[in-house]
Amino acid sequence: MPVAVIESLDPEGRGVVHVEGKPVFVDGALPGEEIDYSVYRRKPGYELAQISRLIRPSAQRVVPRCKFFGHCGGCSMQHLDSTAQAAVKQRVLEDALWSVGSLRPDAMYPAIHGPAWGYRYRARIGVRVVPKKGGVLVGFRERRKSYIADMLSCEILPPHVSALLPALRELIGGLSIPDRIPQIELAAGDQVTALVFRNLLPVTADDEARLADFADRYAVQVWLQPGGPDTIYRLHPADAPELSYTLSEFDTTLHFRPTDFTQVNVEINRILMRRAIGLLDPRPGERIADLFCGLGNFSLPIARRGAQVVGVEGSRALVERAGENAHRNGLDSQAEFHYANLFEATEDSLAALGPFDKMLIDPPRDGAIAVVKALGERQRPSRIVYVSCNPASLARDAAVLVHEKGYVLRGAGIANMFPQTSHVESIALFERSA
Repeated sequence: MPVAVIESLDPEGRGVVHVEGKPVFVDGALPGEEIDYSVYRRKPGYELAQISRLIRPSAQRVVPRCKFFGHCGGCSMQHLDSTAQAAVKQRVLEDALWSVGSLRPDAMYPAIHGPAWGYRYRARIGVRVVPKKGGVLVGFRERRKSYIADMLSCEILPPHVSALLPALRELIGGLSIPDRIPQIELAAGDQVTALVFRNLLPVTADDEARLADFADRYAVQVWLQPGGPDTIYRLHPADAPELSYTLSEFDTTLHFRPTDFTQVNVEINRILMRRAIGLLDPRPGERIADLFCGLGNFSLPIARRGAQVVGVEGSRALVERAGENAHRNGLDSQAEFHYANLFEATEDSLAALGPFDKMLIDPPRDGAIAVVKALGERQRPSRIVYVSCNPASLARDAAVLVHEKGYVLRGAGIANMFPQTSHVESIALFERSA
């Protein structure tokens, strides 16, 4: 078997070594480690491998906390110290900015750290009936496979949700349609935990009684989703508090439905909010755009600082939710929200919103290329804060802002929103050059 010294980590958290010029990606290997490896997939331009023998381990290697790590595909970095994980992600961001955008920020911001375990307040948990494994399996997919991992706990889910996994297996196994419930969506707020069962066939009266009993016994809300996200309804309890989370520093509380997009890591979101608002520096009298605004996560703190905020979002349901949240927080006069497909933004569509002093952009993984290309003489905010969940799309968009639109990349840094995984959340500040 080949022996190698690992050079670096790739964006998926795999060790990288080059053999005769061809990259080999080794699952579970860390930079500086000397290993034996075996290849399980060969392609013309690369190979995928796994460790056969760890000859010299990294000083940053730790014992994975979860006993299902390596089998479950939910995590890829539990073997790496959590502080080192953030450093690796910071390097991924720097490399993307340089390799994709030929950019180096004026400053690299310190990584944002938070809870490394029990942080995942949002998750889609798979369900599958597998008789040869004892019946119903509930959990994340296996690593490199589409099967559901046989797991009885999860260290990144909130402890009270992790403890429910065995009970959920028993519950679904007792329903009339165990093979027609492919997933459970978890949504947890500050005070409420909701479980949305995707049911491909109608449930029976006996099923409803079992689900209601489960909700009462474990103090959760049970919702059903017979169709798309808009079909969800609360089964039990019928009269219960709404899901919500509080941004205490900005004296705001945001309410949401279980299938609405919210950040998975509530504590990191609060810290990221502090940094974003600090960089944006909203002031009374300013007019600020919040693009891809969702249910108002950034909009309401901006408005609380006294600026006039205009939120734009491609989901009509979230636009409605953002307006409701502004009303509940007494910010109606400071915030307005509009529906628009920002992936089709043009110079005219942005100009139609009116002039902005500053702008916050928080797009999904595909980024905001249409928005940044549409910025022109009629819409050139002095400052842009860009929050990203994909370093590659951030780097691409940053290149347009800097090389074509006359902005300077003042700083960038990561937020470790998904500890134990390779996911990189980041934030960058752009200022218009004179």
